[in-house]
Amino acid sequence: MAQAKIAVVIVILALLQVSCATARKKHEPDGGSGGTSAVMTVNGFEKGEDGGGAAECDGKFHSDDDLVVALSSGWYAGGKRCHNKIRITSKDSGETVEATVVDECDSNRGCKNNIVDSSPAVWKKLGLDTKVGEVPVTWSDS
Repeated sequence: MAQAKIAVVIVILALLQVSCATARKKHEPDGGSGGTSAVMTVNGFEKGEDGGGAAECDGKFHSDDDLVVALSSGWYAGGKRCHNKIRITSKDSGETVEATVVDECDSNRGCKNNIVDSSPAVWKKLGLDTKVGEVPVTWSDS
């Protein structure tokens, strides 16, 4: 008898957990994908472009055709995200792309705290015009 009661309690708890997870997902602004809201800006990672020096993660310059980004200092986390891929979703187009973190957008030197500074290739892959300069996105670790 006690085992039957325990089994019923376990089933009820499992159903409650699924129900709560479903409710949370419906109420999250990004549909539950876990994305962090940010502003995506365009940056040149090639030598002599507006990105400045070589990328912090590897000391190299990167082609504008590479899917690469620099993250605001807090998200860059002292280099902990170096060489990791992040998933970026345009709030305007709904398109998604994966890009590699290669640099920091230094928040102590004028970069805002909510920036995903990306190569022209990222913009192209998302179907966005780099002349716009800034667009709303969400991003998450891949």
